[in-house]
Amino acid sequence: MRKNYGPIYVTPIAFWLIAFLSVPLLITLSYSFMEKGLYGGVELKFSLAAYKSLLNTAVLKVLLNTIIIAVASTALMVTLALPTAYYIARSPVKNLLLMLIIIPFWTNFLIRIYAWIAILGSNGLLNSFLLSTGLIDAHIQFLYNRYAIILVIIYTTIPFAIFPLYSTIEKFDFSLIEAAMDLGASKFRALWLVMIPNIRSGITTAILFTFIPTFGNFAVPQLVGGTDSWMLGNLIVRELNITRNWPLASSISVVLTSVTMIGVLFFMRSQSKKEL
Repeated sequence: MRKNYGPIYVTPIAFWLIAFLSVPLLITLSYSFMEKGLYGGVELKFSLAAYKSLLNTAVLKVLLNTIIIAVASTALMVTLALPTAYYIARSPVKNLLLMLIIIPFWTNFLIRIYAWIAILGSNGLLNSFLLSTGLIDAHIQFLYNRYAIILVIIYTTIPFAIFPLYSTIEKFDFSLIEAAMDLGASKFRALWLVMIPNIRSGITTAILFTFIPTFGNFAVPQLVGGTDSWMLGNLIVRELNITRNWPLASSISVVLTSVTMIGVLFFMRSQSKKEL
């Protein structure tokens, strides 16, 4: 009789998940239901004050700004990634093009953000070029606004949309496009009605892989956004380090985690429906 070594193989990863994922999540969840300590931290008293604070106008403003930036960035990324992935999948030099997309990942994340600061800053490359050509008479403030955040987020995150779309498009049977065109459909109509429905899983994956990290982004709005362009990640850091309101920071973290879990569950459900 063969022994079942499955539990032995699973034990290390199960311990890892419990120790470094489940336990921190439980601590964060428990902190969100406690009172703020007099000098920071938490007091071991049950309270819903942190969740009531989420209805504060300032918090709701940051939440709305986060949703706007995340939705706009995700929509633009998927819109740009779709034709890019299609072109790469049909290109004879697809490996080279994929490598060009991967290369920026070899550079530190913060260095890539500071590169955009050097481009968009008041004395940056873009302003210098526009001034030298006479297109503008004074420096333009390209940084420290919502648009700068969206631009830099797209640059840093769009590969996560391109790769799943490329993987799905590459497996698509392009003879179906030719058949649709033979039946009188234009190329755009054939792509829209035939290819898009068949790569729906790749589109769903691209949306999740871009929306989730964008929704919880901290570094980009911190460096290229102003105080009016804060996202939830910046609010969490402020509550932890400055006001030391750990319950409020924990409750915001619970909201971010919940959004992530809903996105993952949505993806799993869409995948299971496709299999059926």
